[in-house]
Amino acid sequence: MKFGLFGGASSRRGGVARDSTQGYRDFIGYVEEAEELGYHSVFLVEHHFTGFGQVSASLNLLTYLAARTTRMRLGTAVVVLPWHNPVLLAEQAATVDLLSGGRLEFGVGKGYRPNEFNGFNVQPADAQELFEESLEVIRRAWTSEERFTHIGKHWTFQDIVVEPPPIQRPHPPMWLAAGSAGGLKWAADNDFNLLLDQIASFDLIQERLDIYRDAIEGSGRTFDPMNVAVARALHITHSEEEREQAHQQRARLLSGISRLSKVREGGGPQSTMLQYNDTRLATEEGALIGPPEEIIERLQRMRAGGVEYVLLIDITGSRESLRLFRDEVMPALA
Repeated sequence: MKFGLFGGASSRRGGVARDSTQGYRDFIGYVEEAEELGYHSVFLVEHHFTGFGQVSASLNLLTYLAARTTRMRLGTAVVVLPWHNPVLLAEQAATVDLLSGGRLEFGVGKGYRPNEFNGFNVQPADAQELFEESLEVIRRAWTSEERFTHIGKHWTFQDIVVEPPPIQRPHPPMWLAAGSAGGLKWAADNDFNLLLDQIASFDLIQERLDIYRDAIEGSGRTFDPMNVAVARALHITHSEEEREQAHQQRARLLSGISRLSKVREGGGPQSTMLQYNDTRLATEEGALIGPPEEIIERLQRMRAGGVEYVLLIDITGSRESLRLFRDEVMPALA
């Protein structure tokens, strides 16, 4: 199995006594150590207007990480297309691919948090159309050898050529976060790699993987397990008290995600993550919390079902946790 990181840095507002850059500096050092320890990738989230200081400019941060690393794959999980000019986004992403030596993994999505749609004054009901049109523009921008014009419902570009071209051909691998049966089949049919969310139970992850794999193989293509990445929260514990504290911390996080993700009236995209809440079942069935031997058993179960690539959301965010996982878990799954 291969293991990457999922998440991102955080900053804080405040006066002169508070260093708003410390969270980013800590995260950059964390990623540098992860590369030294043999982790395969880092995928950054994109969120806006939360008040929590989450990463909002993932491609900017990946550009910096490209200069501080040499091997790790650099991913977005995900860039929300309805909020971006697709040509500017294609240029920025291609620049990351160029500067990293062809290490970009480009994850995209439609968005689902109502406060973000409201903040950008984008109607949730338009998300699907915006996503599909932006995707068409980005793919054309990366693969066209000549100038082109695009006249669409939401975007118009006249006589353009996008520079620089990405190093990876025909373009960087594209990833889609999906959970519904329709979304999983759409991802397979449209040549997307698949990101499976951090909250779904192990059994549900298996069901979704099977749907995606069947769609790939049903079209005559060969399924590659490295084209599916499963996000899992991680906390290695060595006592029952520590385990209980980890579950409580995880439950508080899920509760915060649930509040931010409440869907307003008026329709629009809904994440499959919204069916979960902050119950103990959600933390127990969707996370890697426990002693090393229990985490190994859960990962072996996932591997038996075809999962070979896991993105870890380290609850502690510590370098010690990275080392513990490398030393106490990875060898059993090599």
